[in-house]
Amino acid sequence: MLIERIYDEDLSQASYLIGCQAKGEAIVVDARRDIAGYLDLAAANGMKIVAVTETHIHADFLSGTRELAAATGAAIYVSGEGGPDWQYDFDGERLHDLDTVKLGNITVQALHTPGHTPEHLSFLITDGAFSDQPGYLLSGDFIFSGDLGRPDLLDEAAGGVDTRFAGAKQLFASLRDKFLTLPDYVQVHPGHGAGSACGKALGAIPSSTVGYERRYAWWGPYLENNDEQGFIDELLDGQPDAHAYFGRMKRQNRQGPAVMGERVPLQELATDDVVSDLAADRAIFVDTRSNARVHEGTVAGSLNIPAGKSVASFGAWVVDPEKDRSPLVLLADGQEQAQEMWDHLVRVGIDNVAGYVTSIDGLPEFTPSLVQPSELPEFDAAMVLDVRNRTEHSAGHIPGSHQLSGGRVLWHLEELPENGTIVTYCQSGVRNSVAASGLRRAGYDVVELDGSYAAWVAQQ
Repeated sequence: MLIERIYDEDLSQASYLIGCQAKGEAIVVDARRDIAGYLDLAAANGMKIVAVTETHIHADFLSGTRELAAATGAAIYVSGEGGPDWQYDFDGERLHDLDTVKLGNITVQALHTPGHTPEHLSFLITDGAFSDQPGYLLSGDFIFSGDLGRPDLLDEAAGGVDTRFAGAKQLFASLRDKFLTLPDYVQVHPGHGAGSACGKALGAIPSSTVGYERRYAWWGPYLENNDEQGFIDELLDGQPDAHAYFGRMKRQNRQGPAVMGERVPLQELATDDVVSDLAADRAIFVDTRSNARVHEGTVAGSLNIPAGKSVASFGAWVVDPEKDRSPLVLLADGQEQAQEMWDHLVRVGIDNVAGYVTSIDGLPEFTPSLVQPSELPEFDAAMVLDVRNRTEHSAGHIPGSHQLSGGRVLWHLEELPENGTIVTYCQSGVRNSVAASGLRRAGYDVVELDGSYAAWVAQQ
């Protein structure tokens, strides 16, 4: 048996390829939409992808299940659990508790493990060439290394009302009745690692075991003592802000994400054409440099989505593809970097990219306004806006500041003053630059606190 983890550092998301080496067949679990990596991995191991599935209707990324199935002809399997409100709208075989999928010597068994979401499945893997007993669990967003999938996302991002309490109860039952009935030696391969907003204390370790989690995870004593209420209180306390784009992901993943098919490689655009398109509001420029470089001068009306490991996350903070119909123009050092950034963007459904340029020379100029920490007390601000998470704000903030995390701010403009200047800050300035660029494009007068909260603390 082959088990390969394909990890996305941007979204802290893991997908898996499970293959039978004897028969040359593979199944992919929780695929993302840029599918070349799965195709290359299967080919390198002499395998054909014959099945694709997912653990649940994801909130943090747009599923590649349909994309990969369209490219390979693989059969689609999705959860049929959770009741009528949690059924997928696209074709695929429905899996219920204890259903199995066979690939040569390998058996993939679905376990209904609700709590994070009502329809959530985990997949128990048996390598029949080695044993008749399961040895691996793909736990999705049910069990993480040292943590559990949060049950409040449906309230935070998908329009639910107090679903967190029922979800927490379901999670307790899933642990008691499913997870803790498995042998301690079963390896656990979760769907996320540290940095994901799908839990509050995810470990960076890529895998664990049932026995290790039973003994050392924070929730272990609550299950051992059958303390459901204590478990619920601990689970729900201190969860991080959920990004607003999660609601769009939930809806689109349930409906079935659009299949992109083969994408034409991005091309470098002529500066004069970009100038014309920006002037006519036919394009959105994306400055992918650091906030320090952006503060030295950028393009008028541009968004700051810094290149690196967070292009998808930051992109979804400031681009709503259902409202922002104009294509993006990326600043890149070449075609390879532009293509890589586009791969990240399609993971959150931002597909419409016109191309790239390698310089901002000749484009309309703009220099963001900054205020120094020492000047802030005398600055005439209509609001001082903290775009960090609420847990960071609670740990310490500029007195009088209003907290609204960067991943939510453009979806909660009603909390902002209609007139006057807004001073924004985060911890170091990176997230602040992203959020500030989105607010400026939305028409707000924004001044960034130079050095953000770290600089403000240093001068106290």
